[in-house]
Amino acid sequence: MFFNLRRKYKRIRFEITIGIAALGIVWLVGTLGYRLIEGYSWVDAAYMTMITLSTVGFTEVEPLSPNGRIFTIALIVMGIASFGYIINRLTEIVVQGYLQERVRLRRHRLISKLSEHYIICGFGRMGRQIALEFATENVSFLVVEFQQDMAEESERMGYLTLQGDATLDETLMVAGVTRAICLVSALPSDAENLYTVLSAKTLNPKIRAIARANTEEALKKLQRGGADAVISPYITGGRRMAAAALRPQVMDFVDGIMAGTDRSLYMEEFLIDPESCPYIGQTLHETDIRAQSGALVLAIRRADGTLIGGPTAGATLQEGDVLICMGTAEQLRELNQILSPLNPKSLRLPRQGKPGQ
Repeated sequence: MFFNLRRKYKRIRFEITIGIAALGIVWLVGTLGYRLIEGYSWVDAAYMTMITLSTVGFTEVEPLSPNGRIFTIALIVMGIASFGYIINRLTEIVVQGYLQERVRLRRHRLISKLSEHYIICGFGRMGRQIALEFATENVSFLVVEFQQDMAEESERMGYLTLQGDATLDETLMVAGVTRAICLVSALPSDAENLYTVLSAKTLNPKIRAIARANTEEALKKLQRGGADAVISPYITGGRRMAAAALRPQVMDFVDGIMAGTDRSLYMEEFLIDPESCPYIGQTLHETDIRAQSGALVLAIRRADGTLIGGPTAGATLQEGDVLICMGTAEQLRELNQILSPLNPKSLRLPRQGKPGQ
């Protein structure tokens, strides 16, 4: 499809170039003809040719001879033919939607360059909030939306958008699912979310799939379908409302860390990679990462899924562990350098310091 579009663009550009060149040749022939037939100066000949081709109706430079009038008639016919050819090519571009297709082609080129990106399926109320959070975190992501008006709204907000059905393998392949690291399915239908997760996991078994579920039954089916995480807005929203009622200060603190652009504390996860981390086999006390960075280790997720909350100083770092840490942007950045000095991870955290630094 893209090859055919490029071929059409090249053909249209070539034909328009031919039309402009033909018009230029007609102007040169007209100037030379008036010079030879009527004996005009080069300036008068060029002026006469211009007013003839443009049909502005100005008075002739000098009365034309019979041969000059015949030549003028031929010149007008050639000029109208050249103008008509160019207008016809431009009309074809507008009528057949080549300009819109060119915009789509440029968008597909940008999508084809994405790598290790996030895919948001659905740009409803939930998808829009997810996109806003991703944009705040400065991550590379793509929005896939089937409805044209919602896709246009996503584009107006400045997000890279692909209009298509996310449940289809073809759409996910165009979205670069094989190169993506995470897919978030926030479609309104549980069935659509299930189909999207199944398709994504089939095309890229390593991708992390997060899906929305409206019911507990759908939540279980999505988990069985391969979703790494399933979020129910109603269940999660009810729990958060209850927590806000029972523990308001705790919720304010957590919300301040997890959301917002002006927060001073952040939470981040760090993978203990044997190729870059020099502290495997050592305890948290031996690594002294708290004193070195100032960041606090809140929990350790073992490779087998075991979660150690509030690890003590005697907790040992093992290969494949994920450290869940909290601190300022600079503290977490320093911790990243300590844990991965050979292969530093790019953290999506703002710089702190004086303006201009």
